[in-house]
Amino acid sequence: MRDFKVAVVGAGPAGVYVSDILLRQLAAKRDELGLGADATAHIDLFEKLSVPFGLVRYGVAPDHPAIKYIIGALEKTLNNPQIRLMADVEFGRDINLDDLRSRYDAVIFATGAVDDRPLTIQGADARGVFGAARFVEWYDGYPTASPDWDLSASHVAVLGGGNVAMDISRLLVRYPDDLLHTDIPQNVYDGLDANKAEDVHVFVRRDVTHAKFSVQELRELEALPGVEIVTSDSDFAPETLTEAHMAAASEDKLTRQMVDELIAVREMSLKMMAEHVDFEGNPARRRFYLHFNTNPVEVLTNDNGPVAGVRVEKTTTDPDGTMHGTGELSDVAVEAVYHAIGYKPAQVSGIPYDERAYTLDNEGGRINGLDFVYATGWAKRGPVGLIGSTKSDALETVENLLTDWSASESKGRVAAQPQSDIADLLAERGVQPLDYAAWQRVDAYERARGAEVEREHIKVIDENELRALARGEK
Repeated sequence: MRDFKVAVVGAGPAGVYVSDILLRQLAAKRDELGLGADATAHIDLFEKLSVPFGLVRYGVAPDHPAIKYIIGALEKTLNNPQIRLMADVEFGRDINLDDLRSRYDAVIFATGAVDDRPLTIQGADARGVFGAARFVEWYDGYPTASPDWDLSASHVAVLGGGNVAMDISRLLVRYPDDLLHTDIPQNVYDGLDANKAEDVHVFVRRDVTHAKFSVQELRELEALPGVEIVTSDSDFAPETLTEAHMAAASEDKLTRQMVDELIAVREMSLKMMAEHVDFEGNPARRRFYLHFNTNPVEVLTNDNGPVAGVRVEKTTTDPDGTMHGTGELSDVAVEAVYHAIGYKPAQVSGIPYDERAYTLDNEGGRINGLDFVYATGWAKRGPVGLIGSTKSDALETVENLLTDWSASESKGRVAAQPQSDIADLLAERGVQPLDYAAWQRVDAYERARGAEVEREHIKVIDENELRALARGEK
């Protein structure tokens, strides 16, 4: 019998991981599932951008180079002859669900998230309010991002208590020369070089034990040159950080590690605040304020004009995370507001969407109402978890897919036959997919460009230039 054919939409970490896990699990379980002792699969991996790797290339802060090394592992998977990368092919524009279901035995959506959850407080639409997603796209050189970003504000607010909030606030106080070891694009270096930020305020609605920062994020905060960390006595006072709060935090190892690291940040900040210095004792020209138990309730403006400040309400947090407003309001003067309150995974044409969960409508990765159509990554579980979480997520989806194949009358070979190869269909539509060799040409160019100035590589951001490089036209 013919090999199984699988389409995966999205070539970020979720799409690459699910492809790799599917091939491995099929090889390990094909006989016991009755799929055939020699059953194997061929996977077509579709990506709307000209290059693969999604979140790792375009969603990780440039000063996280260790995370970007994940690309090396992802490349090994893409170099598998059973996986065919088809970049610069957009689902909903170049291909649709009928095209895929008629040619493949399973379709898996790993489409990620590109939009922010909306900020719903009064003044959210004021000039100078920015969503984290657009700012991340700018500093990561996303092909469709604007090359310029307004960094004229000297006092800035960041709303959110997770890693994205920490990333964008850290970038706002970083000096660009500290990023020359990264793949930062030249336009981002120039933008940060002109950055006027002096004070960045991070507002976290709940207490220290219910922040969502990773330990690594906090350790990077502790080592920012030229930056003073400012904390509040009340956030770390015994009546706020009680024994009950600490006991609840200790129920989860990672949470307790995060809390212990925040306490270490607090100890460092006491010396910094006393002497107005950075972590090395050098004079600090910028300040990074951490506000806990502080809920932003309104963006203030000047006569409905640009941002003038943020009105916040003091809160209390129970050990179980329940938050209470106190009615105590105060205003903090800022000229820009960034909100990092969560991403919204993209909706997909023809696929039901769960508006409450911000996911494709699925159970265990199975798309509701569509046989042999699945989801993985953020499209499946929502924008939570680290990149590593995507592996366990993909495993569940793959196990359910293999179970469905084994239970089907045709042992999973459900694609209608005969059908032309998807590449032929794309050619008829004037679409020229970019393969793994095309990515290698882009990567080689970026590394050569970086080597000229003694950097590992410099990212190309222009979409047309990326295509030309990928096709060997430059």
